[in-house]
Amino acid sequence: MGVPQRHSIKVHLEIYHRHKIHPSPDSNLKFIDVPKIKDLLEADGYLKLHEREIRRRYGCFGKYVQHIEQNEGGFDKFTRSYETFGIHRTPDNGIYMKEWAPGAQNVYLMGDFNNWQKTQFKFDKLDFGKWELKLPPNPDGSCPVPHCSKIKLVIQSLSGELLDRLSPWATYVCRVGKVPVYDHLFWAPEEKDVYKFKHPHPPKPASLRVYESHVGICHWEGKVASYKEFTQNVIPKIADLGYNTIQLMAIMEHAYYGSFGYQVTSFYAASSRFGNPEELKELIDTAHANGITVLLDVVHSHASKNVDDGLNQFDGTNSCFFHDGGRGTHDLWDSRLFNYTEWEVLRFLLSNLRWWVEEYHFDGFRFDGVTSMLYHTHGMGHGFSGDYNEYFGLNTDTESLVYLMLSNYMLHKLYPDFMITVAEDVSGMPAMGRPIEEGGTGFDYRLAMAIPDLFIKYLKEVSDDNWNMGVLVHTLTNRRYNEKVIAYAESHDQALVGDKTLAFWMMDKEMYTSMSVFSPPNLIIDRGIALHKMLRLLTIGLGGEAYLNFIGNEFGHPEWLDFPRAGNNESYHYARRQWPLIDNQDLKYRFLYKFDKDMIHLEKKYGWLASPWTYVSRKHEDDKVIVFERMDKLLFVFNFHPSKSYSDYRVGVQWPGKYKIVLDTDDTQYCGQGRLDHNVEMHTGEGWDGRYHSIQIYIPCRVAIVLVKVD
Repeated sequence: MGVPQRHSIKVHLEIYHRHKIHPSPDSNLKFIDVPKIKDLLEADGYLKLHEREIRRRYGCFGKYVQHIEQNEGGFDKFTRSYETFGIHRTPDNGIYMKEWAPGAQNVYLMGDFNNWQKTQFKFDKLDFGKWELKLPPNPDGSCPVPHCSKIKLVIQSLSGELLDRLSPWATYVCRVGKVPVYDHLFWAPEEKDVYKFKHPHPPKPASLRVYESHVGICHWEGKVASYKEFTQNVIPKIADLGYNTIQLMAIMEHAYYGSFGYQVTSFYAASSRFGNPEELKELIDTAHANGITVLLDVVHSHASKNVDDGLNQFDGTNSCFFHDGGRGTHDLWDSRLFNYTEWEVLRFLLSNLRWWVEEYHFDGFRFDGVTSMLYHTHGMGHGFSGDYNEYFGLNTDTESLVYLMLSNYMLHKLYPDFMITVAEDVSGMPAMGRPIEEGGTGFDYRLAMAIPDLFIKYLKEVSDDNWNMGVLVHTLTNRRYNEKVIAYAESHDQALVGDKTLAFWMMDKEMYTSMSVFSPPNLIIDRGIALHKMLRLLTIGLGGEAYLNFIGNEFGHPEWLDFPRAGNNESYHYARRQWPLIDNQDLKYRFLYKFDKDMIHLEKKYGWLASPWTYVSRKHEDDKVIVFERMDKLLFVFNFHPSKSYSDYRVGVQWPGKYKIVLDTDDTQYCGQGRLDHNVEMHTGEGWDGRYHSIQIYIPCRVAIVLVKVD
């Protein structure tokens, strides 16, 4: 039968041989023009030693861009391939389908519309492993495949076996009843039932304040919550708190709920367990009505191993979308790894990004698992010391890196006014957050993943008396110059079962008995509430150019996050957010919620996250005091000492004038002791701590304050 044709970047006619899509390390690189590489090298002189490698990577990227522009009609056309691939209703009410299955001998369509006859409707074979099917309208003019028909592809393998598969381009898949396998339902509602967007994309925020959310856990009841419930109940809370961005997790369809969305089975389908596609559109449009940007957590780093309802072995071979052999499997995650050099994989993934923007009006993406993509070792067992040779050696996976460059190039080129991209990278790869034209990877932000790790380490292993102020400051400020990061005090990973949130690490079982305002004084609760506020303020004040909070953590959500599974008898008890806690006036959770709201609104008022200017004037180990300035008017002071308060404590300021307290973690409205007088104006005096001026303040133990220059 011969070898099936494959449309790979490596074998696409003679183009590869003419253009050398992957320049070898020995290529003459001096002619590879990286338009603004000078800016990158001036910002970090150490990168000069790796200029050759940066140019080589850019050269690989450039060849892909050239190939797309010359042979696919440009990025706009290439990344709209979802308009032809998959199943579509034609203008005359017929059906058109196109699929890529290079390892198939034949492809058929079946479904409830033809009583599941496997080989009745046969696809025609096209070049490069593509297949096409055209079905005319029924004699009465109706569509042969009605809306919400259950359909499957039948792949005849080279051995002749008939395999049931879902289309990789399926836009709506459901699990009917208790059957564990998902089915493809043809989503083609009448025009009157299609949601019509009313609000434009919000402009890109200067200060990104991100509220990370999971739709399924957004209700207080133990169940899978819906898009509509999130729209009605959670978006108003997010707007009230002052966050301007929502990051939605676990939207791409995943057969296993407990995977938190990280084992994607259908890349074009919004998870049906939360509702239908029109309801997700309404959610995003409602966010836009409130001026809130919406980011999608996109998982292009790997895919579920599921065969019956996933991409794995789609065409009957072990490759197709993925690398064959060991390179195609992530052993730790038990998942498949994409072959980013396969031309149709690029089409599929880049079009997937475009789909979520065009169909659902998402404003950007958090790219999951970037560290795994960047390195052949997937970052496993690698501590990343910061030695640049770790980033520019043979361990770096150029193919994955170039895919990320192509994604950022395409997204920012097509959507410059609102697009935001975020990299989940723990390795610290240089230039991840710099523009493509400088030789960077093109992300707008990277997640500052070391911050929550340090906080948990300190809470687990180090007594308060031994917290190192220098280490705290270093971890919060240790980021690359001119590469923006999103700081966060705790992540969703630290809410999952097996770990604990900050609140639970500090207060644990005491939260069940001593969070009432009528409870007797409790030192554990007092400490936990005080530090919870301080760590969040320290993170948003010093940690980066953006801030992120995970749904519910703003009010110290008790307990952990655990999805229904065999180990907990399929319970939803911990897969929820207990919103009634903040509405109960007898409980202390409302104080933490109020503090978070005022903290976020303070940033909204002054916008210090967007200001590049920060100066740390004090990190005193014995006093346990940290002092720093943001912008030209804000002064942050933290006293982490568990027992020592300081009166007339001198702190340095750069600018003369009068200063007043605008936020105080000890305020009684935040469950503090109210020891500070906010009406007092502090006048500047002589220089201190390397600053031209100073003020003297009262700073109680375990208290943080923000002061503003008022003249």
